[in-house]
Amino acid sequence: MKYLLAWITLLAATAGLAQNSVDVKPTPQQVAWQDMEMGAILHFGTNTFLNREWGDGTAAPSVFNPQHVDTDQWIEAAKSAGIGYVVLVAKHHDGFALFPTAQSDYSVKSSPWLGGKGDLVRMVSDSARSHGLRFGVYLSPWDRHDPRYKDPAAYDKYYLAMLEELASHYGELTEFWLDGAGSGGRTYDFDTIIDHLRTYQPNALVFADVDLFKYADLRWVGTESGKVDFENWNVVDRAGYLRWRPVEADTPLHTDHWFWHPNDEATLKSVDELVKEYDQTVGRGAQLMLGLAPDNTGRMPDADVARLKQFSESIHQIYGNNLALHGKYTSDTAAAFDGDPNTYWQAPIASAGNVAPAMLTVQFTQPTTFDRAVTMERLNDGQHITAYSIEVEEHGQWREVAHAAAIGHKKIDIFSAVTATAVRLTLLESSGTAQLREFQVYNGGVAY
Repeated sequence: MKYLLAWITLLAATAGLAQNSVDVKPTPQQVAWQDMEMGAILHFGTNTFLNREWGDGTAAPSVFNPQHVDTDQWIEAAKSAGIGYVVLVAKHHDGFALFPTAQSDYSVKSSPWLGGKGDLVRMVSDSARSHGLRFGVYLSPWDRHDPRYKDPAAYDKYYLAMLEELASHYGELTEFWLDGAGSGGRTYDFDTIIDHLRTYQPNALVFADVDLFKYADLRWVGTESGKVDFENWNVVDRAGYLRWRPVEADTPLHTDHWFWHPNDEATLKSVDELVKEYDQTVGRGAQLMLGLAPDNTGRMPDADVARLKQFSESIHQIYGNNLALHGKYTSDTAAAFDGDPNTYWQAPIASAGNVAPAMLTVQFTQPTTFDRAVTMERLNDGQHITAYSIEVEEHGQWREVAHAAAIGHKKIDIFSAVTATAVRLTLLESSGTAQLREFQVYNGGVAY
């Protein structure tokens, strides 16, 4: 009896322990996903041929008939921008499937494209992998075409069967994009949907809005602006349930347009706009997901391809010369200055009032001009830095140029250009042992 009482006491004590965000860590799949930093979501379907953004499910399959589909060109364009993974919209809200699903005739198999024998999911997944990119899918829960949608039980069975096809026939899925559009007035059984996905794709990362699905692996930033407007913490609290859910910030390459539209060149974002989006998403610890749209011939427009390459070239120009590599630093902090994100410097615990803040300093051999700093926290053991500052030494005096809370995967702090003899990063507070992969400085010449 005494052993039983002891066991009950232990269970009660364990149950009373509150989960602490400090203890929540990412999975290896989440770490690898965050390291890719940029992805693309591909929109192509009947809307492409009807000058629409949202189809109503009435378009005839015959309208889908691209004559020059070149998925290698799509992937090469994405890769040229530094994108590491692509997510294909396999079925949008109009219900038209880009693969020959056995669940419905409303798909490419009923279109004239390739005599009804085409499979866009197969083509894109093969092209992505052959070019070294990861692949994922988007399958809209909303369906404005299928009559079963009015019957939740019948439609859920249909949707799960379609999901099973995608999850079992196209190789490893890095990401499954779960959209909430059309969910007003309809309660989807997301628990069952994701349980079904996990049967075939246990390592796929599920993207969803925090309010949409409690147990997803990735979360929406909240807007399509290409900007993170908040201090970015990777752990989110859903009514007492804590989970590592990094942010993905989706935004289209063309302002407000996810699908291709004719004579739409004026909406193509400028290089400066794209760089700003990079700095305000990737540079704030989030993933930048660019929306790319092939045209009605089946190719990415030349202007879009060129813009993606120009964007990459501009990023390389701004972040291609890490000035910290040319400075001097102590040997015990060298891992933070070596330009290799696979190494890291482990800082002592810093907390207000009891331990001297950890500090990284690089001295320049001559006054050096720069306007931004890039800091990367190693997140394998959790996100721990909760306050930091960046200071520069000018004429023998230290002056603060940046002060914030979260660093996370990558933080880009941009400030007015300075000419300094040294720069230092001070970790003012941390919730545990902080690990820094990199501290870099650049002269980008771009201000916002």
